[in-house]
Amino acid sequence: MKRTLWILLDDRKGSANQAEGIASVLNGKMNIVRKKIVYSFLGRLPNYIRRRTLIGVNCNKSDEIISPWPDLVLSTTRRTVPIARYIRKKSNNKTKIIQLMYPSGGIGICDMDMIVVPEHDKDKNKQTPKTLVITGAPTKIFTDALVQERKLWMPVFENLPKPLTAVIIGGAIKDKPWPLDNAEDLANELKKLHEKIGGSFLITSSRRTGKQAEQIIMNKIKEIPCYTYMWGEKKENPIMGFYACADLIVATADSVSMCSEACGTGKPVLLFTGHDWLTPKHRRFAKSLIEKEYAIDIKQPTALNFKPKAILNDATFVATKILEIR
Repeated sequence: MKRTLWILLDDRKGSANQAEGIASVLNGKMNIVRKKIVYSFLGRLPNYIRRRTLIGVNCNKSDEIISPWPDLVLSTTRRTVPIARYIRKKSNNKTKIIQLMYPSGGIGICDMDMIVVPEHDKDKNKQTPKTLVITGAPTKIFTDALVQERKLWMPVFENLPKPLTAVIIGGAIKDKPWPLDNAEDLANELKKLHEKIGGSFLITSSRRTGKQAEQIIMNKIKEIPCYTYMWGEKKENPIMGFYACADLIVATADSVSMCSEACGTGKPVLLFTGHDWLTPKHRRFAKSLIEKEYAIDIKQPTALNFKPKAILNDATFVATKILEIR
């Protein structure tokens, strides 16, 4: 009989995407039930107050958290920790907990069977035998999915000169703005790249990029053929099509999930790290991707000769370890 896994999904889209990447590997091997979690104003309380309760959960708007209890529960954010612990308590400690990200203050570790921590965060948190260290973030980028997306999107890009270079642009990191000279620097690198290989760009930006930075980049490369999807545009998001159809990917190093997706395609990935912008965590992450040869710095003289040593696939790694939990 297949075991049942509940996935606790709140309003953190990035965490939900990681969970869906893991779920896609577990599909068919477990009964997967997604539980939508909506918080009340008490959801802002710290976990040492919420503990092993449903305090902070808007039970009228959330999916029911009632028996029969699952064999396993995937807690996708720090705020879902008390809910996962509540489920374990109600199951008489039979439900196993897998936690994405180290729980705030280490609260609840005693109830957890696996804590999934990215490598760039491992040194700031206490390591235990329950800790599973991954390189980046689990994603939904898999070969089969990319094959299907290529069939859908290649006709859209068929008239663009080849090769196709996807350009995935992030921007500000929390309280660290993206200095505009970084946008200019990135645009200059893109111009140099086009001078060497020609072709077209498939460009997308983030809500963190900012209109000024977008304009700086697009003005610099306005003579180059492009297909663009800028933040806020009212059309279908082509990001999966970009990943599937690109021959080469340029990504800014400010987003763990974005870079993990790029490195999950098996395509050459050129990272833009800029200056006075990335946090120490993001610098460690970029360094890790480069050292493991998933990516290369765009400014390296050998960048255009780069071939990835392997495909980054943390979702399969985590899913395999979940299946081993008994």
